[in-house]
Amino acid sequence: MDRGLGLLAFNSLYIYVAFRSFDKAKRKARSTRVAHALLTAVTCALAACYGGNWLLFFPLLGLATGAVLRLSHLRPAGTAVAVLAGGVSCFHDGWGGLDIAYATWISTMVTAAIIRLSEAVRELRAAREELARRAVEKERLRFSRDLHDLLGHTMSVIVVKSEAARRLADRDLDAALAQITDIESVGRQALTEIREAVTGYRQGSLATELDRAHSALTAAGITLAVTRSGPPLGPQTEALLGWVVREAVTNVVRHSGAHGCEITVAGPGSGYG
Repeated sequence: MDRGLGLLAFNSLYIYVAFRSFDKAKRKARSTRVAHALLTAVTCALAACYGGNWLLFFPLLGLATGAVLRLSHLRPAGTAVAVLAGGVSCFHDGWGGLDIAYATWISTMVTAAIIRLSEAVRELRAAREELARRAVEKERLRFSRDLHDLLGHTMSVIVVKSEAARRLADRDLDAALAQITDIESVGRQALTEIREAVTGYRQGSLATELDRAHSALTAAGITLAVTRSGPPLGPQTEALLGWVVREAVTNVVRHSGAHGCEITVAGPGSGYG
C-alpha cells in the first residue's frame, strides 16, 4: 500500500467515523460500522507493512472504536483490537509491541467511558429541565384550579347577597345592611384566599365552607339542613370535603332553582355506604 494513499485513507475514514459517533442514529448505521471495519483494515495494513511510527495508528483506532461502540460489545471489541495491535506490533518490535497493545486497549476504554459520562450529564440536564417544566405546569394548573373555584364561588355569593340586599333595602334596611356587611366580609376573605392560592399555602376547611354555604344559601332563599355523623374526619379529608361543599353550593345557587338543600357528612362506621 502506498504510504500517501494509506495515510489519506486512514484520515478520511477516521474523521468520518469520529464525526458520526456523536449522533446515535448515525453511530448505529451500517455505513458507520463498515467505515470502522475499513479503518481497522487500513490500520493493520499500514502498521504491518511499515511498522515504526505507523504502529501508533493502533491507539487512534482504539479511540475510534471506543467512540463508535460505547457500551455495545465494547469489551470484546476493545480486547480484539488490542490483541490485533499487539500481534502486529510484536511482529515488528518483539515484546515491546505490548506497549502498543496496552495503549490501544486503554484508549478504547477511556474514550468510551468519557463519552458515555458526557452523555449521562446531558441526559441528567435534560431530565432536570423536563422536571422543572412539569413543575411549572403543575403549579399553573393548581393556581388555575384554585382561582376558578375561589372566584366562581365568591362571585356567586356576592351576586346572591347583592340581590338580597336590593330586595330588602326598601322594607328592612337593617337586614339589607347585614347583607352588605356579609358582602364586604366575603370580599375580604376572597382576597385573603387569593393571596394564599398565589403562595400555595391555601388549605380548605369543611367547617368554614359549611358556614359559608349556610350564608350563601340563606341569602338565595334556600333552606339548608346539615347532618353530621360518625367519628371526626382527618384534616386532609375535611379539606377535600370543603372543596366539594364549595363547588356543590356554587352549582346549587347558580343552576338549581331549589328551595331546600341537604348536606350529609358521614364518617367511617356511620352506616352510610
